Amino acid sequence: MPAEHDRLAHRVGVLTSGGDAPGMNAAVRAVVRTALNLGADVFVVQEGFQGLVDGGDGIRQVDWDDVGSVLHRGGTIIGTFRSKDFRERAGMRRAAAHLLEHGIDRLVVIGGDGSLSGADEFRREWPGLLAELVAAGEETEERAAAYPNLGLIGLVGSIDNDLVGTDMTIGADTALHRIVGAIDAISSTAASHQRTFVVEVMGRHCGYLALMAAIAGVCDYLLVPEHPPADGWQERMCAELRRGRAAGRRESIVIVAEGTTDRSGVPLHATDVQRVLEERLGEDTRVTILGHVQRGGAPSAYDRWMSTWLGAAAARHVLGADPGEEAVVIGTRGNHPAPLPLVEQLAATRAVPRLIADGDHDAAVAARGGSFGELLTVFTQMSEPPTVNARADGPRIAVVHGGGLAPGMNTAAFEAVRLGIEQGMRMIGVQGGFAGLVRDDLRELCWDEVEGWAPMGGAELGTRREVPELSDLYAIGRTLERHRIDGLLMIGGWDGYASAHRLWQERDRYPAFRIPMICLPASIDNNLPGSELSIGADTALNEIIESIDRIKQSASAARRCFVVEVMGRHCGYLAMMGALGGGAERVYLHEDGVTLAELAADVERLRHSFRNGRRLFLAVRNEEANPLYTTDFMARLFAQEAGGLFDVRQAVLGHVQQGGNPTPFDRILATRLVSRSIQLLGEQLAAGGTDSFRIGLVDGQVRAGAMEQLFAGTDITLRRSVDPWWRDLGEVLRLVAEPPGPDPRRTPEGDTAENGPTRSSATADVVS
Repeated sequence: MPAEHDRLAHRVGVLTSGGDAPGMNAAVRAVVRTALNLGADVFVVQEGFQGLVDGGDGIRQVDWDDVGSVLHRGGTIIGTFRSKDFRERAGMRRAAAHLLEHGIDRLVVIGGDGSLSGADEFRREWPGLLAELVAAGEETEERAAAYPNLGLIGLVGSIDNDLVGTDMTIGADTALHRIVGAIDAISSTAASHQRTFVVEVMGRHCGYLALMAAIAGVCDYLLVPEHPPADGWQERMCAELRRGRAAGRRESIVIVAEGTTDRSGVPLHATDVQRVLEERLGEDTRVTILGHVQRGGAPSAYDRWMSTWLGAAAARHVLGADPGEEAVVIGTRGNHPAPLPLVEQLAATRAVPRLIADGDHDAAVAARGGSFGELLTVFTQMSEPPTVNARADGPRIAVVHGGGLAPGMNTAAFEAVRLGIEQGMRMIGVQGGFAGLVRDDLRELCWDEVEGWAPMGGAELGTRREVPELSDLYAIGRTLERHRIDGLLMIGGWDGYASAHRLWQERDRYPAFRIPMICLPASIDNNLPGSELSIGADTALNEIIESIDRIKQSASAARRCFVVEVMGRHCGYLAMMGALGGGAERVYLHEDGVTLAELAADVERLRHSFRNGRRLFLAVRNEEANPLYTTDFMARLFAQEAGGLFDVRQAVLGHVQQGGNPTPFDRILATRLVSRSIQLLGEQLAAGGTDSFRIGLVDGQVRAGAMEQLFAGTDITLRRSVDPWWRDLGEVLRLVAEPPGPDPRRTPEGDTAENGPTRSSATADVVS
């Protein structure tokens, strides 16, 4: 490496440190490719901070194809290490010397709070370290003066989800998938033997994984660090397990976070809980400690697309900021990356264990964010209900589905019945959507009747897409009157929203419709008003990503272009996220449109890239991207123009996207939305009101909007938002899928093809 470097190009280093987390590879890929597209030279540091200390091959410059084919891989391809040497002054000095040697003065560090704390200390000590190197004759004053500061951007890679101030950390969603999958599997064997299991999950000082797994897995009792059990917890736990068995449950599951203590600070392990249950209940109790299986395996869809977005944001931030500025960590707020002051967030994170030790448990829970406390309360309501029998005189709430099937509908119905009964309501299930109201096909749902619904795909109540005709309204009104329905909870998609809205609009003509109604979003299309995310969309997206992984494997022995069609109607959410998380080079959306000129340019791009060594090209198409340029048309066009360079296959994923058991995220989202819906219905009924609402997730918070504004901000004809939050991801996809260099879209005459790809177009000359 030359002693002096070309300062026209910034030089960025990226490393992963501390415990590995699924999604780190997606973040590394995004940092590298975004920085390259922005004109920087990029270096990866092998084995975390130890690679900085050792230098040599531990720091190497990378190019576009060095981070190809990594999205589906767990762990971190550049390695991680808990370096003792870096904690010493001498180690930091060697690390600084090696960065100077390569001309690197900007770092992106992906790791937990310990790794980010060490990186920030390194940044603060940078000027002093350079001075020591100059004084020792190991570095020249001129080069030290050329790099007076070290720029630092952090990304949180931690399955514990323990950084205060960010909604999610890289790897937490995948870890939750592993845990809930294990709980689902354990539940079946536990039920077979009427057995109790105690499951211990990771989380030294953070109960996020335990709490979310307990809710998603419908567990019986929960022990987390932030809310240690009060004296007498043993008897309360046993009482809840007895009540569950009396209500018909054949199995019992208790979740324990590994860092849990009692109120005196004495550690509580899974074996301690096992001993209590065996002594007091006399039951055969087994312990399962999940351990490092929670860290392993392919990352979930969320940990691919969000980590990609975070990595791109980190690269842009580190290159756009002055290295002398304070360090920033890129976290998530709602569904967007958010730059946060690193020092403040680390201080707040480290304060939580002290709050727990000091007995300030309310503050510890509050520090984890509003949704943590909200769901802790909901879990308590579900696991320690005042009653499991509906009040005879309680208000009668109809639960109905509408629109297409969405995984998680069963979860939402389950939560509605359990929480409704807990609030003194009588829950009435409508069979087969709004057509069930026309046919008078209703039945009361009891506590034990919905047992087992929460983890199930499908919809036990049934659903239909038909919106009631005006001629149906009289029959619906009579049904509501006959069953003395006091409120209605609609869990479904666009047609369900339209159905509920029609009833609400006709409330002046039909007195039976003058009841509070709630529209709760459940649709894989993720196109519903008033909510950034709908129940079922995450499950569908994970099905898409898994299918794409298999499709890419099938092409490993050939030179092939795949065109994959996904659902969504006129909403491109699934296509965009599937392309970003699946490593696609091109996405076709109805929002962008498709022109013949673009397709011609794509043909030239395909020829160019396969001529230059490409083995796989992946395009994802929204099913309604264009009525004439269908998936079949595109595949035939590409095949006709391939010229023997590659072959073409198409894959229409179809209804597999609506199948499968709901993911942990969809189960938790259903719980949050239903909890607020039941609360709203209770408030309206207590006040004698008839106000109706739509419920949704906005900026990470559950919010209600008036029924009068049900379709505000939407294109009713195309059934989608006019300004969806995910549209900015088109630029992110371009940055990580379209390499810098000569433009393959140029025509043989050297002119750029007219009407080239839109902001959502993406191509690459190597396998993504």
